[in-house]
Amino acid sequence: MIATPTRTLPPLNPLKAFEAAARHKSLTVAADELNVSQVAVSRQVRVLEDYLGVILFRRQNRGIELTREGALLFEGIERGFQDIEAATRRVSRRGQRNILAIQSYVTFSHRWLMPRLHDFHHRYPRIEVRLSSSPEPADFETGNLDAAIRGGDGSWPDLHAEKLADMELIPVCSPAFFQDHPLTQVDQLEKMKLLCSAARPHDWPSWLKSANASFEPKNKMVFENSSLACEGALMDLGIAIANRHFVQRQLNAGTLVAPFEHGCRTGESYYLTWPKGRTPSKPLLNFLSWIRTQITGKAGERDHLEEEDEIYDED
Repeated sequence: MIATPTRTLPPLNPLKAFEAAARHKSLTVAADELNVSQVAVSRQVRVLEDYLGVILFRRQNRGIELTREGALLFEGIERGFQDIEAATRRVSRRGQRNILAIQSYVTFSHRWLMPRLHDFHHRYPRIEVRLSSSPEPADFETGNLDAAIRGGDGSWPDLHAEKLADMELIPVCSPAFFQDHPLTQVDQLEKMKLLCSAARPHDWPSWLKSANASFEPKNKMVFENSSLACEGALMDLGIAIANRHFVQRQLNAGTLVAPFEHGCRTGESYYLTWPKGRTPSKPLLNFLSWIRTQITGKAGERDHLEEEDEIYDED
């Protein structure tokens, strides 16, 4: 039997003190983070310097600065500490608590997902969903996420993508606005206030082109995102362009109306994504089954999926 070589590692407590001091460029801030005295941090750094036989910091009047050797050491151990932290969080989250961390777009979260989460919690009371919203692609390396909802064509080389729904744009407004501005022809929109999303500036032009409109949208009110544009429509400010899935509940309730039934498929879809090579957890698979049945509205399919998957044992 071949003996496994013993790892040659520097003392870990001095390494931790050095990493904190290098990251903050301050012994004082490192001491606060580690809940020890500045003298203790300084002593631990000196132990590491003695062990390595090099100087890691240059002391200056207003703080510390890494030497060349210190910078090389910090570059390596920073990656190592990040890997250790990420691995520890994954094990801790899945081994002790059933937490499901999901990132989504603001509009998807506010207008579609959040109003339905009570149903998920009712069906899976032992899974705690931690929902965050961002317009930026999810950072799975440092973001401590299980999955992210993302829009596009699904061709992301590093991600496994499960298609949820196609994007279909329709104009919407409040019943009061429609009563004051009865619309029968698409070109009447030229005189209306069009509510737009700065995050999706091409939605109105795309819909108008697909509806054979003869004008370019100029009378606009721009909001940060589509969710705010829909809120503006609810407040009688004008006509918003929205994804049909996001406003279907309001259309069914009559709080919004669609002046034109014509919908524009953008060629994009929404996907539930996670890193390739990462095995999805049981809570994530349950979430995927649930969100698909919420989109299709097939309760029978939902019951079948739950019987097939079964709610995982948390003991």
